[in-house]
Amino acid sequence: MIKRTLKLFSAALILGAIGGPGGPAASAAETNTRPADKIKELFGDAVVARGKGWEIKRSELDAALISVKAMAAGRGQTIPPERINGFERQVLDDLIALQLLLGKATEADKAQGKEQFAKSFQKFKTEGKLTDAEFEEKLNPQLRVQGLTREQWEQKRTDQATVSLVLEREMKISISDDDVKKFYDENPPKFEQPEMVRASHILLSTRDQSTGVELGPDKKEAKHKLAEELLKRARAGEDFAKLAKDYSEDPGSKDKGGEYKFPRGQMVPEFESAAFSLGTNQVSDIVTTQFGYHIIKLSEKFPAQKVELTKVADEVKEGLKQQEIQKQLPDLIAKLKKEANVEIVDEKLKAAETDLGGPAKPVAPAEKNK
Repeated sequence: MIKRTLKLFSAALILGAIGGPGGPAASAAETNTRPADKIKELFGDAVVARGKGWEIKRSELDAALISVKAMAAGRGQTIPPERINGFERQVLDDLIALQLLLGKATEADKAQGKEQFAKSFQKFKTEGKLTDAEFEEKLNPQLRVQGLTREQWEQKRTDQATVSLVLEREMKISISDDDVKKFYDENPPKFEQPEMVRASHILLSTRDQSTGVELGPDKKEAKHKLAEELLKRARAGEDFAKLAKDYSEDPGSKDKGGEYKFPRGQMVPEFESAAFSLGTNQVSDIVTTQFGYHIIKLSEKFPAQKVELTKVADEVKEGLKQQEIQKQLPDLIAKLKKEANVEIVDEKLKAAETDLGGPAKPVAPAEKNK
């Protein structure tokens, strides 16, 4: 099935990661006590880039860098030391792009962006079967890492939706039903859904949850005994989803009653083999993997099939739209930079290479004075 992996901006999709100058990212900088804050107090807050009617200060860029790095760390990614300068310049370029595009937003765009965020937010909670309290429990650790308040987080997502509307209007993008059908007909492999299962599991980890270090024999034995007790209760008819929420140590699924839907090749072999061999509503024996002891219950099997166009039409349309945006975006941003007389003030950032490779093209002196 088509996957929407295209990015509106080049490095870290800043729209989804940070706020614009003077917005959430700037406020986030004030919520963290860092050496950089003390330096700012002593020597001021230097402007690193400016355009017509706006400027981006070092504190705003630093806050954006912290936010993006925190998100990358959460995915197990780090920025290599030799790419730090290019990464910093790319984040600045994305902040500039965000500022330019938000500057083109009308009041109607902002109102519609706010409405779209509210709808997508509700859809996310509904599909994840999350209560407000459960959502807050998941979100709060991320906000603490990024130094954001809930209000700042919501503003960033609203800005993201608003900018998408601006891009569609400025680029005059229109994807027809015929375009969608043509893509669907010409790319059949993208819509082939392999055999899948919907299964729930209870995991009792054999590793320390905070360090990842493997537990000793005594602790493993205690975990196995608990797994045996839970297996008896599950086979006796207790609510499996409740057992998972109460006992499972898999943070990715316990709040959903331990449930996953997956094809072959996505899970570790022992888990996959057990899940695909079960009958509907059957509970497995204790399955041992590198993660610990699992008890698996199969809910449903889905045969391999081609997904109907009606089920993926919206996703295909959005994917085609993002492709067109990606194609036109560099020229649009270059045009907006020229109109706004954008200038990179910081000499080190002006000379830095971006994560796209090659030197970041500075604005020519002649362009600055137009």
